[in-house]
Amino acid sequence: MSTAAISIGQSLAGGALIGAGAAVLMAGNARVAGISGIIDRVLGGHVGEQAWRVAFLVGLMVPALLLGSATVGLKASPEILAISGGLVGYGARLGGGCTSGHGVCGLANLSLRSAVATVTFIVVAAVTVALRHALGAA
Repeated sequence: MSTAAISIGQSLAGGALIGAGAAVLMAGNARVAGISGIIDRVLGGHVGEQAWRVAFLVGLMVPALLLGSATVGLKASPEILAISGGLVGYGARLGGGCTSGHGVCGLANLSLRSAVATVTFIVVAAVTVALRHALGAA
């Protein structure tokens, strides 16, 4: 089997697991699996139903740690990674949620706001890749 086929299979399996996790959280806890909101609540130290949020976040990381794919060779300094992470967090806050919240959960709930956000994410990503290729940076 080719490396591309394995990568596609892993991506499909990962997407299916994310969707299943979001569905289980909604069915069992009546909560939306918007990761930026969950992280915001955990980091904000909100008292109350913290345990499910922490468990959900740990559950997102465990498969990668068990499968050994949590170590990714990044070609950026820790400073650039920190700035990038901050910008992603700010963008998620500005957009009223992140890609998982809008793309997985919002679309499943037929949210118009999430549909607009998801289309915006996809268009901006496509334009970014096209610009990178046009500029020879890819």
